[in-house]
Amino acid sequence: MAKTKKNTVIADKTINLMKERAKKRKLASAKPKVAPKLKPKPVAKPAPAKVEPPKPVSKARYSKEDLAHFKSIIIEKKKEIAEELETLRDTMMDSQTGEYATENSTYSTHMEQGTDAMEREKTFMFASREGKFLNHLEDALIRIDKGEYGRCNVCGKLIEKERLEAVPHAQQCLQCKLKTRK
Repeated sequence: MAKTKKNTVIADKTINLMKERAKKRKLASAKPKVAPKLKPKPVAKPAPAKVEPPKPVSKARYSKEDLAHFKSIIIEKKKEIAEELETLRDTMMDSQTGEYATENSTYSTHMEQGTDAMEREKTFMFASREGKFLNHLEDALIRIDKGEYGRCNVCGKLIEKERLEAVPHAQQCLQCKLKTRK
């Protein structure tokens, strides 16, 4: 997939943001840890700990302008994917018959047939992957229409704007995504 200058700029912003956060975490972990002062244990039985109710999910949402911006990014990516799929389809189809290209045993040796089969399989894999990505983009458009776009489906917080510009079909904030990867 060809990257545009805009996508490269967005990716650079995301990388810089991630580097800054990594530096902050590193600085926070580098601070010397002071041993907590030990308190004498109370003799009396302490009162039971209060259970806090779950924090309500904030009602903050992205503005209509932001959603329109994200929608334009998604539509642009959909166009790129459609072009990629068209190119892959053209490589898989025989231009004379309009059918999927098959091996031509008359002109090919066994090794060439194996290479041809591997290339076809790789092309089908790329097409399948692009098709899945297209489905993710379609789901993101549906979430925009429903008003659910931009919220982490794990913690409920707003997903960072930079992340959504880099990965417009994201459904989790960066922190939740990193937790699920471990």
